[in-house]
Amino acid sequence: MSPDEKKKQAAQAALEYVLPGSIIGVGTGSTVNFFIDLLAEKMSGDIETTVSSSEASTQRLKKHGFRVEDLNAVGHLSIYVDGADESNSRLHLIKGGGGALTREKIIAEASDQFICIADDSKLVGTLGAFPLPVEVIPMARIMVAEKLEKLGGSPRWRENFITDNGNHILDVHEWSIDNPVELETQINQMVGVVTVGLFAHRPADVLILGGDQGIRTITA
Repeated sequence: MSPDEKKKQAAQAALEYVLPGSIIGVGTGSTVNFFIDLLAEKMSGDIETTVSSSEASTQRLKKHGFRVEDLNAVGHLSIYVDGADESNSRLHLIKGGGGALTREKIIAEASDQFICIADDSKLVGTLGAFPLPVEVIPMARIMVAEKLEKLGGSPRWRENFITDNGNHILDVHEWSIDNPVELETQINQMVGVVTVGLFAHRPADVLILGGDQGIRTITA
């Protein structure tokens, strides 16, 4: 089974968690694209409105006829569906490969239930093989990079990329993240950091993995 087939399998399984009349948060990335397309195919008339974590997902949702609202207009979400770049067995995540980590974290925090969908390669024993994204205010990029180096990481500027919020991203390589909660706190406290792509204080509630043997579901 190809990676895309596994992603689509996980996206299909996530539809079971979406109730008619829901106001749902929608994330960003290739797995979420499958979810949006399947949502339009199976439940287009059942969703009251959506909140999107990126301009790309907003355009895809609108193309399918979904109403997309600002979170401030909605206030609270029953469910948030998004992918991940890595997850451990405690459902701590690394997210932000697509650059939407700040809005993703905000929507996750505003949701009762966070459903993470991915192919089975994303489940790892220890986070960190995937470079950890850190969104930073542009003028603070070098200062923050130096602080990340002192913590043992190897930050690299994601050149020629600007987030939807107008900021820069540092991707931190060569880290084995043994305590995601502690590291998330440390990085978020750095002046100039908007947020870090560790979702440990607010992990996923359900992880749905597509694989050759079918769907595997892990709950927090």
